[in-house]
Order: sequence, then structure tokens, then C-alpha cells
Amino acid sequence: MTERDYRFRTKRLLIDDWHSLQADDWQQQSLASFVRQLLTPAVVAPLPPDWHGEYDLPRAQQWIEARDREGSTLLVIDVASGAPLGLVLLFEQAENELRLGYMLAESSWGQGFASELIDGLVDWGERLGIRSITGGVAFDNPASSRVLEKSGFCLQAPEPDAQEHIYTRFFS
Repeated sequence: MTERDYRFRTKRLLIDDWHSLQADDWQQQSLASFVRQLLTPAVVAPLPPDWHGEYDLPRAQQWIEARDREGSTLLVIDVASGAPLGLVLLFEQAENELRLGYMLAESSWGQGFASELIDGLVDWGERLGIRSITGGVAFDNPASSRVLEKSGFCLQAPEPDAQEHIYTRFFS
């Protein structure tokens, strides 16, 4: 993936490449420990089947290494507490066209963090000249569909054997 400056902030969140964050940006803990805590059954339910199941530290580390091979992963930090809240996964599909995945810890659901995160990502994309960001949403996840729609993502026509809704935000 093209080298980019992924760091951006919103009112309550700091987002940056998960290997770039400094000790004073977030509560000192290992990525593997955070991934292990984050990937609960409820969080991974709409995600690929091989992400399901229990996570110990070695499996969490393997998961991190797999994400590093696929694209760029950003850590989402609560600015007030320094606590990690979630992850953003970005994959370059074509030049300046990104595929998005995101997940937030169950403890942060229902507090507006997802909308704030996606709005911040859209602002970041506009500043960097991204042409489009596309994200998939499980059919049984209307909350994530609403988050993307509020941030200007449009539902795309479904493919015949679609496993999810596809939303795209185009930039001019």
C-alpha cells in the first residue's frame, strides 16, 4: 500500500497506524493484548469465520501479522483516557481507492464513536486526495449501515451472491 500519513484526530479520538503510536498516545499495552480483548464473539460475529473463536496472545499476534501483510491497520484511541477503542483496516484496491473495515470494542458501542471515527476518516480522505472509500456491512448490522450513510456513503447495487451490503463514499 502507498505510504501515507494515517494520523488524524477528531474531537474525542486519535487515529494512527498501530505501529506508529507513541507511548504517550495511548495506555501502555501490547497490540496483541488489545487485539485479544477486542475480538470478542460479539465484535467478530459479522466478520470472516476464521476470525471467530477464542484469542490467546499467540493467536492475537498471528492476527496482527496477517493484517500487516494485507494492508494498513489503524488504532483508535480515546483521547480523554488514552484507552484503545478499536481498529480501522484499510486496503488499497486501486490507486487512491480504499477498502474499509472497522471494529470498536463492545464497551464503546452506542456512544457515537463509530460516527465520529468515520466522519474523521472521510475528512482525512478528502485532505489526502482519496478518490473513494468502500466498506462492506453484514446484512444483519443496520447500525453500521446507518453510520456509513450518515457520513455520505452510498449503498451500491448488490452483486447476485452478495454476502454483505457494499457502501462507497466518492470524493470529488
